[in-house]
Amino acid sequence: MGGAAGGPRSPYARWFDIDWEAQGGRLLLPVLGAPVGEVLDELRVDGDVLRYYDHVFPLREGTADLPLPELLDAQWYRPAWWRLARTELNYRRFFSISELIGVRVEDPEVFDATHGKILQLLHEGVVDGLRVDHPDGLADPDAYLARLHTASGGRWTVVEKILADGERLPDAWPVAGTTGYDALRHVDGLFTDPAGAGELLELYRRFAAPRADLGGDWAATVRRAAYAVLRHELATELDRLTRAATRACAASPDPALRDRAPWALRTALEELLVRMEVYRPYASGDAAAVVTEEAAEEARLAFVVPEEAGAVDVVRGLVLGGGDGAAVVEFRARFAQTASALRAKSVEDTAFYRYVPLLSANEVGGAPGRQGVSPAGFHAYCARVQRDWPLTGTVLSTHDTKRSADVRAALAVLTECPERWAEVLEKVARTEEDVPDGQSAWAAWQTVFGLGPAAPERVREAMLKHVREAGVHTSWTEQEPPYEEAVAAFVTAGPCGVPGERVAALREALAPHVRANVLGAALVQLTMPGVPDVYQGTEGEYLALVDPDNRRPVRFPPADAGTGAVGAGSTGSEGVGAEHVGAAGVGSEHVGAEHVGAAGIGAAGIGAAGIGVKEAVTAAALRLRRRHPDAFGAAATYGPLPAEGPAADHCLAFARSGRVVTAVTRLSLRLAETGGWGDTRLTLPPGRWVDALEPGREFTGHARVAELFGRLPVALLERVG
Repeated sequence: MGGAAGGPRSPYARWFDIDWEAQGGRLLLPVLGAPVGEVLDELRVDGDVLRYYDHVFPLREGTADLPLPELLDAQWYRPAWWRLARTELNYRRFFSISELIGVRVEDPEVFDATHGKILQLLHEGVVDGLRVDHPDGLADPDAYLARLHTASGGRWTVVEKILADGERLPDAWPVAGTTGYDALRHVDGLFTDPAGAGELLELYRRFAAPRADLGGDWAATVRRAAYAVLRHELATELDRLTRAATRACAASPDPALRDRAPWALRTALEELLVRMEVYRPYASGDAAAVVTEEAAEEARLAFVVPEEAGAVDVVRGLVLGGGDGAAVVEFRARFAQTASALRAKSVEDTAFYRYVPLLSANEVGGAPGRQGVSPAGFHAYCARVQRDWPLTGTVLSTHDTKRSADVRAALAVLTECPERWAEVLEKVARTEEDVPDGQSAWAAWQTVFGLGPAAPERVREAMLKHVREAGVHTSWTEQEPPYEEAVAAFVTAGPCGVPGERVAALREALAPHVRANVLGAALVQLTMPGVPDVYQGTEGEYLALVDPDNRRPVRFPPADAGTGAVGAGSTGSEGVGAEHVGAAGVGSEHVGAEHVGAAGIGAAGIGAAGIGVKEAVTAAALRLRRRHPDAFGAAATYGPLPAEGPAADHCLAFARSGRVVTAVTRLSLRLAETGGWGDTRLTLPPGRWVDALEPGREFTGHARVAELFGRLPVALLERVG
């Protein structure tokens, strides 16, 4: 508040990313529920502060006795109607959340002040590693991460970098890797049938009849959403970026940058930004591969007068490194920051809720327009990770995933039986009344299929968020109560009512295949290259929807279950793993191994002591990592193990350092429909191998896959000789 009380002369003013030239040198505070003239009686002076409900603002010295209108005008800040944030805001914020002002962490003084406690905890050994959320929002991620690396002494650090399909983490970043959304996309893709996903898309289009740019086509949907976000939610950011571009052109000694109208620069910025397919360019990267010539060629078409289209080349040249000086540096930073906010808001928070043929594909870091990952593609990804980022994070569920891993695993089965899904929807559609719209109905039916039996209120809340984020019929800022009430009524009477029993019956019939996906995804994530993060409660069955549903208290096993190790070893509501700073034991223990305990897998094998199968698999895998840390560390190896035989494509297997073998079943429903494993075999590395999930079973040489997956659709083997 020091910057607000002292204005631009405050010693703390430069700590915050404020454009003091805008708003007449005052800080806009968009906190009022209506225009200021309508809420004057709700503002009150209390000593040396101004109060508006829970908001408390310091008063400029000597102004407390002024009449309220004059008092407001005398402050370094301007309390304003919250709707003005869209166009009048003069500070950088976290995406479109006006309450979270951006801090200029690129300033060494600000870095030291904001990181003092974190670094203290690191050096005292209270925490072992760091997770950096949303590095794309920083002015210069390269410089920030280098400074953090030095200050932390090179501690294990992962970044919440959302990599687009095919995008690589910048090699120059001194980090262990990402928090794991790229791993999530690859693991989920293994259990998604791309052919069936294509059939689902066609069924969805017939069922919901969406416009191409409002949910019918992925690329068109993203493009339309990007235009809307840039012109509405991020309008103030685009205004500031346009001013930065204008200053950069005016300050340049290059005559080619002169005589560019602000409106032309704004149009060029808009057209280039909406065509970016990754979050942002980086100083250490190839900006030309991010803001491409192909995008520029399309952007020029937005200009009626060809000569004015030169603004596109001016803007692209500035982004690609043309010119220098403070104005150009500022422009590049703001362009990148705006681009990252736009990508997050238009893709994750809008398009994901409009394009809904398969909800499991609409996940952070996902690629809904390109579903499914082949075994060869997965192996190539893992080999690259082991080579380049062996201690990167891997994850399947986080506080930000829109559906937990187990919900997505269930939904992925629909790609193996799209015709059965269509039959069920055809039957339930006959009983539906007052369907709000086809897309929301389709999403609601998939939601209850993925979630399974649950309180209707959970589904209603998730669907309310769904339709508001989609922003087609209602939104967070322009709510349409009649439509929202219709959605709630539909959910109650349909998906959560009697018609929903047909969907529940289908899910029950497909339960073995859901189970195969759940266990397969869990085991792959825990043993693939990288450091696994097990989010709170997901060591066992965890069915959750988007927040706040996934923020509910976690029910961990009781302390006296079986050996007692699971309950005693759990970390309470904080969970296990890199998702939570300090739980990331990156040394010989690896993440989570010490937290899961014995889990009841003794001589009795899986399922002993009354614990769940997934929980037992999780415990076994993490204990195996603890027994053989070198098999999973930075110097470990990763080797694909291709199966041979009629069902070879349904077995995904790999070896870690010749000590551990993971094998899982993929697309198990398709496998069953084509006759099962038959004589499919898996050639194991030399040695004797025992089953860590079912002690007493031993394999060597060419193992029959049908025997390997005798009781479970997964196998975890440990070499003993």
